[in-house]
Amino acid sequence: MNEPYLQTSGVYKRYGRQVVLRDINMNVGVGESIALFGANGAGKSTLLRILATLARPSRGTVDAFGEDAWKHRESVRQRIGVVGHQPYVYPELTCAENLHFYARMFELDADEVVPVALDAVGLSNRRASAASTLSRGLLQRLNLARAILHQPPVLILDEPDTGLDRAGRQVLSRIVADQIGRDGAVIFTTHSFEFGLEMATRAVSLQEGGVSLDRSAALLSTDELDRYVSTPVQRIAE
Repeated sequence: MNEPYLQTSGVYKRYGRQVVLRDINMNVGVGESIALFGANGAGKSTLLRILATLARPSRGTVDAFGEDAWKHRESVRQRIGVVGHQPYVYPELTCAENLHFYARMFELDADEVVPVALDAVGLSNRRASAASTLSRGLLQRLNLARAILHQPPVLILDEPDTGLDRAGRQVLSRIVADQIGRDGAVIFTTHSFEFGLEMATRAVSLQEGGVSLDRSAALLSTDELDRYVSTPVQRIAE
């Protein structure tokens, strides 16, 4: 049996006296696509930031690729692709120039990988367009291209469907399917139950700082999922 790419053990995160995450124990395994659901403020983005080594847990551990993620965060970041709420692209640069910049960071052959990434997100015809001229949806596609540029084993995507039209969601679905098809893994958040369950092999819900649901996505209906997500979040003080 393959070891999970990512594994959390007893992860807590607090800001002052407010506990945002409580005793999170979960794995992100080979070939998995995990949809992370929860009400606004449930801690979804915080958990993804911890998995991406962009935030440190207040307590507990995160293992990534068999090593302590925080201690080895520089090497871990070489093996994950992240889409957050910020696009992390330079508005004055073209789509191709942005990806060339990141290709150099990963010590990749930009002439080889940039056209592939642009084609994967349907932006080949906008390669010479400045990022500042892109619509919100096209900018999100560029953000996805940046995340997959180095073909990381794990994609960590925070609301990747934000701003995407139907064609953009199809692009995202293909990216997730391709990632799983090459034995990678994806963990993502979304507020769309239908889209999330369609893309996921596994559904996880956060509620009151902890995991309230962890089940095969194929065994869940949107109505059942709603019962785990719609309860208002209660911040826990300690």
